[in-house]
Amino acid sequence: MNNTTPPSSLERLYPADVLQTGTIAGSDTLQLHLERYHYAGKKIAAGIVVDIACGAGYGSHLLATGYGEKINQLLAVDNNAEAIDYANEHYAHSLISFQRSDAFTFHPGIQLNTIISLETIEHLDEPEKFVAHLAAQLAAGGRFIASAPVTPSMDANPYHLQDFTTRRFKRLFLDAGLVEVDSVMQIQPYQPFKLFGKKKGRGEHIRKGLPGYYLKNPGKFWQRIKSLFLDGFNNKYLLVVFEKK
Repeated sequence: MNNTTPPSSLERLYPADVLQTGTIAGSDTLQLHLERYHYAGKKIAAGIVVDIACGAGYGSHLLATGYGEKINQLLAVDNNAEAIDYANEHYAHSLISFQRSDAFTFHPGIQLNTIISLETIEHLDEPEKFVAHLAAQLAAGGRFIASAPVTPSMDANPYHLQDFTTRRFKRLFLDAGLVEVDSVMQIQPYQPFKLFGKKKGRGEHIRKGLPGYYLKNPGKFWQRIKSLFLDGFNNKYLLVVFEKK
């Protein structure tokens, strides 16, 4: 058995690493992730559940252990082999099948009752295609539970390919024929000088050369200024439950 826990990054959290090393904003971010999974668990449409981009597997395990009475089978999917290996080793559960697959080609061949995809869509080149592909696999009455940051993130996080507003995020799912049934906003305060001043753990992955990035992408600079005026030093994350009628 491999007892080494991979390091957390801006892209993927490993709870054991966060608790052992105290990475920058790691504990707060982990708590937000756990709250998202609890919210999703309460909103599950009973039956076959898919957790797309499950990462290290702790969220899938939370769903199986906390809300298993509503789950016949939980398909936990990620395209990262290391994450899936870690999940199988540390978060195995009789309800969960951890699978390595790309979200755009994932197709289990059965209708799904709930799709959960948290903090995934901002990493994608084609979010519209992602939503449409998965929404087509939902059964009538099935639910698509998703979250994304709705304050700017591309400037600080080089792995994010999309910045969403609340309106734009919801539109992706409404255009796929789904209807909104519930939503909640999470707010995470941040300290910019602490975040950029320390290069430890997750902080190592924050975008370097930010002034140069703004020079090349002036629209992102003004987007950040607008967010600072409206939101202050707070990141906002929107969680929405959509349903297929």
